Amino acid sequence: MAALAVVALLPAVIAVAQLGRIHPDEVFQALEPAYWRVHGYGVLAWEWRDGIRNWAVPGVLAAFLKLAGMLGITDPQGYRAVTAVPQLALHAWSLWAVYRFTARRTGVSGGWLAVLLVGLYGPVLVFAGRTLAESFSTSFLVVAMEALDRRERETRAGLLGGAALGLAVVTRYPSAICVLTALLYLLVARRWRMLAFTCLGGLVVAAGLGLLDHLTWGSPFHSFFTYVRFNVLSGEAAARFGSAAPGFYLLPLVTAVPGWAWVAVPLGLGAGRRGVSLPLTCAAVYLGVLLVTAHKEERFLYPALVLGVLAAAPVVANLLTTRVPPSARWGVTAMALVTGLVSARWFPPQDLRADQFRAIVASTRMGGATGLLIVNEGLWGSGGFFYLGQRIPWLTCDWPRDDAFQRGLRDRTFNRAVSFEDRALPELQAGGFRIEKRIGRETLLVRD
Repeated sequence: MAALAVVALLPAVIAVAQLGRIHPDEVFQALEPAYWRVHGYGVLAWEWRDGIRNWAVPGVLAAFLKLAGMLGITDPQGYRAVTAVPQLALHAWSLWAVYRFTARRTGVSGGWLAVLLVGLYGPVLVFAGRTLAESFSTSFLVVAMEALDRRERETRAGLLGGAALGLAVVTRYPSAICVLTALLYLLVARRWRMLAFTCLGGLVVAAGLGLLDHLTWGSPFHSFFTYVRFNVLSGEAAARFGSAAPGFYLLPLVTAVPGWAWVAVPLGLGAGRRGVSLPLTCAAVYLGVLLVTAHKEERFLYPALVLGVLAAAPVVANLLTTRVPPSARWGVTAMALVTGLVSARWFPPQDLRADQFRAIVASTRMGGATGLLIVNEGLWGSGGFFYLGQRIPWLTCDWPRDDAFQRGLRDRTFNRAVSFEDRALPELQAGGFRIEKRIGRETLLVRD
């Protein structure tokens, strides 16, 4: 259990120590709405005006943000650590589910090996501590996969699996693909009792979502129906954010799936009497839907990657614990873990801009900040008020000629500046700023 706790803690430690963001949604669909809930000010993205999101995740994060305030934690990195606590607990729960899912097939030693294989998988280390919808939802899906795999106490397992599936959808609506797949899987397997109680558990969560939307948006399931209209029925998502051919996902798949999983997934297709596992089925169907969906982003692959690795873990664990000679077992296991770790190098492929977020935190941590100018970054790439931690004006711009830059230079209220890769550094210094420190590729400047 100690090993599980350590492995579960790693993504949270990485996210809090590193800061940055995989995608703007990490800030503006979770942390910033939570900050707005607690403090009454913040940047609300268009989704929170149109009602395309529900308040479940920001509501939970807001509760922990309030707790941080009660404890006197006002440093942005400090209260970011407090808001990581519920996600840390969820991730630990999902790793326990990985253990149970694998131990059921390979025994105790295989179960703990699977915890290492999945928990130290590169994309899991990167995503599982990040406040992205994909991160929350995938953890709930893993919990659901294990619960629905049980053959004992099916009433309890079905209720748990259904609730976890429901929460996977609440935290990310596209996970409904996996929910429908799971229900069809149980139907084909004729597991009637499990199916009935899975539906019941899911309906309880659905009722909670309906009530939440009624209280926050004025009508039950407002956010769900608005989301479906925008992303599925209208085609606006592809028109606004772009579309791509199925080949878009080829390179991320090749680089993100570890070598051992490429070997294990085909072997797992004929996993004895059990047949194709539920996680593998859900991963395949979900990936198929992604391929035909017009709007594509690399992060959308994360649920499929984790479910695929979950399906592969028992096969690999069985090979390592029963077929590899004891003399070579440690070396082969280490190689498998390394192949999983190195995939974090390419997935996600975007620049996390972690040094920029650390520089923003440092700009107010030193005290005396009355305004901040961020050079070479747009609004949605910034850390919002959450990482600023104070109600002071701040501007983003790309070039010295931009109006925001000129305004920040003229107005002495803006006495802090952060420049990416020394963009506009001579102009900032000519305007009275001096270099305070360098944080990675960022330069933090101050002026009296």
